[in-house]
Amino acid sequence: MYADLKVTFGLSAQPAVRAVKKVVDAYAALKASLRAGNLGPPTSKRYRRAVGTPIVFRPQAAQPFDDRCLSWQYDARTVSIWTVDGRMKGIRFACSSDQLKTLVQYRKGESDLIEHGGKWFLVATCDTPDPEVYEPADFIGVDRGIVNLATTSDGTNHQGRRLSRYRRWQARKRAELQARRTRSATRRLARRAQQERRHATHINHRISKEIVSVAPRTGRGIAVEELGGIRERARLRRDQRATLSSWPFHQLGQHLAYKARRAGVPFLEVDAAHTSQRCPRCGHTERANRPDRNHFQCRRCGLAGPSDVVAGVNVRDRARSAWVFVTTPAPSP
Repeated sequence: MYADLKVTFGLSAQPAVRAVKKVVDAYAALKASLRAGNLGPPTSKRYRRAVGTPIVFRPQAAQPFDDRCLSWQYDARTVSIWTVDGRMKGIRFACSSDQLKTLVQYRKGESDLIEHGGKWFLVATCDTPDPEVYEPADFIGVDRGIVNLATTSDGTNHQGRRLSRYRRWQARKRAELQARRTRSATRRLARRAQQERRHATHINHRISKEIVSVAPRTGRGIAVEELGGIRERARLRRDQRATLSSWPFHQLGQHLAYKARRAGVPFLEVDAAHTSQRCPRCGHTERANRPDRNHFQCRRCGLAGPSDVVAGVNVRDRARSAWVFVTTPAPSP
């Protein structure tokens, strides 16, 4: 297709190569998804549609540019970019001083050009080295939940009351739009879904940033519960299922992990079993230790307190033991 692209569309050599590579990469990704079973069995409607329909690209889809098609002038804060009408030079870009420093030192590979909401964005890949992880003096245990989105072993509570009201309002609006069953209602549903996802991501970013900022100042690491398969393990009432499924708890853990890695903070995931039912003082574990959602009272020693804080303390204690196990050198043969 290389020669046909150059003759038919008038592309120069490097843009023609990039166009071929983008299509090849798209079909390679589709083939990998089919092999992994992400589109269901070969007899499914979704699988047949994916195989029988040619891949198309949206007009607003990201367009990759390598260094031959797009060059950066960091001192002048401009870029030179190839277009079908010729090369455009001296196009200014805006970024913070920290982002500019990262671009100069660590930019590597392709840059993606994206048009969104009438604005143009350049997404550059930067390969930054991870700082060395320090030896923690202790850990901050983080318990994730629905009513309280995150509670630390220090007693810091990131409540979700305003968020719960916002999500209930979104659910009512979603039900109203679904009842209309029109094309415009479908488009508005999609926009609302994107808005709710962005809001959830913003909240998770804010919570994780606050937690990670405390750890380096106190020389501690961060520990969270390993929540894999929680939807299969948890027994919920019908009115609780949508609440659990719609909030990205896993995303909060991901944000904590990568922010901790960037700051050189030790990060661990520990077993989540019975963290809210175990007494951190005497170790007694019983469902009756937690008479309701918000309170904990040990039936053996009488220790009492908020259940989420107790869970955070148990996560911290398990991280202490796990860190010793992880950092213990292997015995020599």
